[in-house]
Amino acid sequence: MTHTVTIELIHQAKDCDWQKKNAVQVINNSIYICIEKNEKFAFRKMQKAARTIEKMGVNTAKLVGDLWNVESQWAFALGFTCVNKLTAVEFVGDENTVNTLNDKLAIYAWARDLTNQTPSQLPPEVLAQSTIDFINGLTTLDVKSKIIAKEQLEKEGWVGVFNVGKGSANPPCLLELDFNPSQNETTPVAACLVGKGITFDSGGYSIKGNVGMFDMKSDMGGAAVVAGALALAIRQGLNKRVKLILCCAENMISSSAYKVSDILTYKNGVSCEIANTDAEGRIVLADGLLLAAQSSPDMIIDAATLTGASVMATGGDYSALFSLDQSLAEQAINIAKRVNEPLWQLPLESWHQDKCPSAFADTANSRPQKGGGAGGASNAAGFLSRFVPNEGKGWLHFDLSAAYNGSSDGYWAAGATGLGIATIAELLLAE
Repeated sequence: MTHTVTIELIHQAKDCDWQKKNAVQVINNSIYICIEKNEKFAFRKMQKAARTIEKMGVNTAKLVGDLWNVESQWAFALGFTCVNKLTAVEFVGDENTVNTLNDKLAIYAWARDLTNQTPSQLPPEVLAQSTIDFINGLTTLDVKSKIIAKEQLEKEGWVGVFNVGKGSANPPCLLELDFNPSQNETTPVAACLVGKGITFDSGGYSIKGNVGMFDMKSDMGGAAVVAGALALAIRQGLNKRVKLILCCAENMISSSAYKVSDILTYKNGVSCEIANTDAEGRIVLADGLLLAAQSSPDMIIDAATLTGASVMATGGDYSALFSLDQSLAEQAINIAKRVNEPLWQLPLESWHQDKCPSAFADTANSRPQKGGGAGGASNAAGFLSRFVPNEGKGWLHFDLSAAYNGSSDGYWAAGATGLGIATIAELLLAE
């Protein structure tokens, strides 16, 4: 099958013979997905069925019938779409439903495609400019943006982004984009989104092995997710002022690269000894969080493909959530359940700040142990908590364990997933 194929959702099997127990049934060149009406894991089962159908060679899926709702169609889209077919679904329903789903799919497709691009296609400044261009294309408003790049980072004191990126021929940069529907510069900033934009991560002098380095084009997945979340919120009628901050760099090895045992001193006075150059995400995010704090927003959300420890903890099926604001964390978890994006809260307390000690600085960026030692994901979040205001009130940290798959499985094609976009967009839209 290579052409457009109709896909109908049914609750009872069409075939009474050998296919009757199959979720996917092919009858007379049409495809049916049979999922019981009150199936406990209907969303997951639908996604798996869609992945099965894509593997049959279907080029475009046209959903037909009266049983599809928004959730089942979205589950199908996540399972069916893949590299070169990121928008290959024709939705069904009234005009508003179809338009809403098409908007969402287009934004996920942009974010996923961005993450799937090679390091040569997407150096740091291209990531920043591509984001500016995409957001500007969604609105008639004048969206202000500023890129701080190269030596200007060092001059202004953004030591994290500058040092992580200074070893690359492709210079690092810090993007600040201001979506302000009121167009009034005195309007308070409701939220700041901060994304890790490491466009390639060799590990630096703490170099990764080839297997660990193979998927590191995806280490800017946090930047893609927060940019996608802002885009989705804009398309859904965002009327608040939101700033987007992307910390963009390549983590490479050269004579000018930062080194293990270097000490960086951030704008808030916190000094940091480099215990591991491969724990670079938290180093750049610290700058992004400090920049976000300057706007005194009610909420700061950062997202990053930050730690292997979070993948080990969640299995890569969930993204990990950390916060010192339990009320806000519970709101995020409830939203994630509603939009069917698996999210799991892992431990974080104020004393996690002290889990990466240094004899020479206020903190180290990790421990000199494989994977940062026990509790690595919480320790990374503890490091970040040093750079947020109000003792963490209003701050959420998403460690995106489920943002990318190196190979396909029963539920996802190989590549970026976009998970986290819908949850963060809903947090921006919440009253």
